Formats: sequence, structure tokens, C-alpha cells
Amino acid sequence: IDLPLVWGGIIALAVFLYVLLDGFDLGCGILFPFAPTDNCRNRMMNSIAPFWDGNETWLVLGGGGLFAAFPLAYAILMPAFYLPIFLMLVGLIFRGVAFEFRFKAETSRWIWDHAFHFGSLLATFMQGVVLGTYVQGIKVTGRAFGGSVFDSFTGFSMLTGAALVAGYALLGATWLIMKTEGETAAWARRTAHYVLLFVGIFMALVSLCVPFTSPEIARIWFTLPNIFYLSPVPVIAGITLVVLYRKIHKDGHVAPYLLTNFLFVLGYIGLAISLWPYVVPRRIDLWQAAAAPQSLSLLLIGVALFLPVVLGYTAYCYYIFRGKADVESLY
Repeated sequence: IDLPLVWGGIIALAVFLYVLLDGFDLGCGILFPFAPTDNCRNRMMNSIAPFWDGNETWLVLGGGGLFAAFPLAYAILMPAFYLPIFLMLVGLIFRGVAFEFRFKAETSRWIWDHAFHFGSLLATFMQGVVLGTYVQGIKVTGRAFGGSVFDSFTGFSMLTGAALVAGYALLGATWLIMKTEGETAAWARRTAHYVLLFVGIFMALVSLCVPFTSPEIARIWFTLPNIFYLSPVPVIAGITLVVLYRKIHKDGHVAPYLLTNFLFVLGYIGLAISLWPYVVPRRIDLWQAAAAPQSLSLLLIGVALFLPVVLGYTAYCYYIFRGKADVESLY
């Protein structure tokens, strides 16, 4: 068994599940103050109440798995991302605290509404900054990070931060189309229509910029015969955007959310193609960064035992709380 490859797949899966699952509740937080009524905001909160804290499990697995399976990559990447990750955690803390207090507050509810919104917005933007910095590449000196803590804040990382805000907002809007009804669902449908326009623009901008961050990435995408093999990815993404636009304007409830998830799948595939096989982009690959085989084998036993349990519990939770959310608080 190629243990570094297996562990790379596990961590990539954990990060992707975090983006999909925590993305819709962060998206709800981004859209939160724009809801037309307080009843709509109550329904939004109730739609994500059973899931939001469990969704963050995958972030822990991704970060913990990187530390355990690829310690060299962890030692290089974490100092490079200290500031955006710190700010992301601040945003997640504000969001979590606001979630707990809003259900109990009366006169101060407006404070927790804003804390929920700005915490979600900050966390999302910083995740996009981390992604942009990772794709752009970081300075490595020997076996350590050789840059500044402020290297994460570049024009490209700001672009990916804004793009992820739009992407999560679309996830949140389509989630609300699926999980709510009446005024909230109608507002979510209108919101998804406008947000989809920004998502399409940002996807095009980021897709055009990524190949210019590195000659290696440009070679992967724009040389023959790769250009023929890889062209279906952007073509399918464009078709998905058109189909999603049509579904948003029809009576479908589940299709818009599933198509939005599929857009994220295509974006993730594009990033994987651009960055493979590096865990520290264009410097250190999976096999160079991996821990000792004995460590990877022992860790894999634990993951093989407990990952199906977590997946099963997550699926069961979504099954139990299926259907439409109400305005009445059951948290």
C-alpha cells in the first residue's frame, strides 16, 4: 500500500467535506443580516442548528491528519498561515458563541446576529486567503518556512478570499431553498440568482489567474495533449452554471444545492490537477513530507476504525433532521 498516497487522499477528503458541509452554514451566516424578517433569520438558524458544530469535525481531521501524517509539510505550512488561520479561528469562535447566545437572548439579540454574520464572513474570507496563498506558493528555506507572516495577503489571495465568500453564500442560499419554505425560500431563491452571477465571475477570474501563478501550472493546463484531456473540467463547470441558473428559477428544491456542490467538486478537481503531487506546492511532494511508514500504518488503523463511525453518524444526523426547518426554536 502506498501509505503517503492513501493519507493524502484522506486529508484531501476531510478538507473537501469540511468545505461542503461547513460551507453552507457559513454561507447562511454571510447572508444572515440580509434576510427580510426576523422569522426568516430564525428559520435560517434552525435549518443549520443540528449540523453546524459537527461539520467542523472535518477541519480537525484535516489539520490533525496533516500534523500526524506529513509533519514536514505541517512544520512549513503552519508558520506561513499563522495569521489567516488565527483570524479564521477568531471568526469561528464568534460564530459559535453567537449561535449559542442568540437562542437565549432577547434585548441583545441584534448583537449576536451581527457577531454571527461577521464571524462567518471573517472565517470564510480567511479560508479563501489560505487557499490563495497555498496555490500561489510559499517561500521555503531548507526545510522551514522562509517568508513573512504577512506573505499570505496578496492580490491573488484577496481574490480567492472574495471568491470563497461568494461560493459559500451560494451554498447557503441553495441550502435554504432546500430546507425552508414560504418567504424564506422565496428570498433564498432570489438571493441565489444574484450570488450565482458573482460566483461565475470569480470562477472565471480565479481559473484565469491560477495558471499564471506558476510556469508549472501553466504547462499542465496549456500544453499538448493536456489541453485536450483537461478541457472538459472548465466546459462542464460552464454547463453546470447554466443548468444551476435554470434550476434556481424553477420549483426544484434539492437540485440547486446538489448542483452547487458539484461546482465545488469541479473546482476541487481543478486545484488537484494544478497542485499534484505536491503537499507544499512545487517544493515538497507527498512522499518527501510523509512520516515514517510505521507511523502511517498505525494511524491508518485508527482511521479505518473510526472514520466509518463518523461518516455513519453524520449521515444519520442529516437523515434524522431531513425536511423543512420551522421558525420555532428547538435548539
